[in-house]
Amino acid sequence: MKLKMRFKLCLIYIWATFFAAYAHAASVGVTACKNALDQGDAKLALTQAQKAVSANKKDVEAHICQGRALLELENFDAALLAFMKADTLTTDPFDKTISNLLIGRTYAVLKKNDLAMLSFNQTLQNAKSAKNVGFERVAHHAMGDLYFDNQQYEQAVPEYALGIQLAANDNERGESNEKLALTYHKLNQNDRALEFQLKAFLMHSNAGTLDQYAHSSIELGHYYALIKNYSSAENTLNQIITFAQNQGGAFYEARASYVLAQVKVAKGELVAAQSLLAHAKEIALKIKANDLQTEIEAYENATFKDTAVLPR
Repeated sequence: MKLKMRFKLCLIYIWATFFAAYAHAASVGVTACKNALDQGDAKLALTQAQKAVSANKKDVEAHICQGRALLELENFDAALLAFMKADTLTTDPFDKTISNLLIGRTYAVLKKNDLAMLSFNQTLQNAKSAKNVGFERVAHHAMGDLYFDNQQYEQAVPEYALGIQLAANDNERGESNEKLALTYHKLNQNDRALEFQLKAFLMHSNAGTLDQYAHSSIELGHYYALIKNYSSAENTLNQIITFAQNQGGAFYEARASYVLAQVKVAKGELVAAQSLLAHAKEIALKIKANDLQTEIEAYENATFKDTAVLPR
């Protein structure tokens, strides 16, 4: 997952938790800012946040929401200042857990990695002071993500492993196991990647969303293929293709068909592979999944011009 997408997902979790904790006390301006963000209107959210800040310059939530709006508008330096201001206005350990986490995430986007790591460590300490195990886990994941994005995969492993230990449910355990699987894949340890992806798949099968289940299934099929267990790879991918068709999950049908095509290429079944690639491209074009379409076309061009190999 790309850094920006992971960053946005983290913000959704942070904001939902923060607002839930203080919804009873939220000002009208903060509530309006949050509602605008929920509707995808960052400019309106910023206007509402600025009104809230003007009305009460010591409103921690107003500064947090202002920073979030600025992040959506990709004004990262101004967002950082808003989060820092929020941090100076509170002594509450939970509030400071949130502000330091957001500061760290913003530093990470700005590629100020040392400052980001310092902020994440402060996040961890504040979460411990607040006795909030959930955010201890988030802090370890944030550190793991920073290491991962800088290709420091060995350092990322223990952070994600701690995420598993601190997980409160199968959904969280599934997420942490999946991060570990991808990290071991990057370390070219695909047997271990398969081990953790299988755990993630089982967790998401039990407690995950349909998206999480579909994604974990495709990754499981991919890792089976990488260790040349093609039979298991094909079974897994065919099952998720059928599942996606029945559930109306066109993106996952396209993605799984693309990965299955790679398996067919590895087995030398090039006619079947070309058919699957054409099917995947057709769906990607129809649903405007531009990144996936580009990836498929690049793989197709390379595969049928040069020696066929599994990518990544």
